[in-house]
Amino acid sequence: VGPWRAPGASMNVFARESHIDVMAAAAGLDPLEFRLRNTSDERVRRVLEEAARKFGWTPAKAPSGRGVGVAVGIDSGTCVALMAEVEVDRETGAAKVARLVCAQDMGTVVNPEGATMQIESCLTMGLGYVLREELQFRGGEITTANFDSYEIPRFSWLPRIDAVLVRNDALSPQGGGEPPIVPMGAVIANAVFDATGARVFRLPITPARLKAALAKG
Repeated sequence: VGPWRAPGASMNVFARESHIDVMAAAAGLDPLEFRLRNTSDERVRRVLEEAARKFGWTPAKAPSGRGVGVAVGIDSGTCVALMAEVEVDRETGAAKVARLVCAQDMGTVVNPEGATMQIESCLTMGLGYVLREELQFRGGEITTANFDSYEIPRFSWLPRIDAVLVRNDALSPQGGGEPPIVPMGAVIANAVFDATGARVFRLPITPARLKAALAKG
């Protein structure tokens, strides 16, 4: 992720939120309940609760076989909770995102329509880095030369997206253009685990990597 701008945000959150999910499963707790039990940050609690309400989250220990996941990110002063539903083809290793819910506390929202569009575009862009976008190397040479081998998101990939702007007029306007993309890797990886019991530790979650994870059980 060296060429990325601010690479720590997405990658560190992917590691942290995946690990939190591992701990929740080991404790035998629903991953949302586990997060709520272990945070004292009221903004984080609020976005988690609002996301769960919109998603219709039903508590269950993962892996439940439903293919649902949750992850949290904090970036540019904004708190974000994502929930996802995925479908996994065990034969091909393909993961398809069926639904995304994003609850975002960005302080005072100056332009709700613009903020919603930023959320939707962040989630769309996030599908790329989570599922497909990857540079390939051979002997130090980059072999990914064009968009025929570096696949970016298409409209056909898009799931149902619900954006929830959590009101917080006590806080001045915070960042809105990047925060929703930060937990995308974790929320999809956690949903894949819930669907299959297989944990993916590296992005993107390509069919080959997911099949290898499935083979390991």
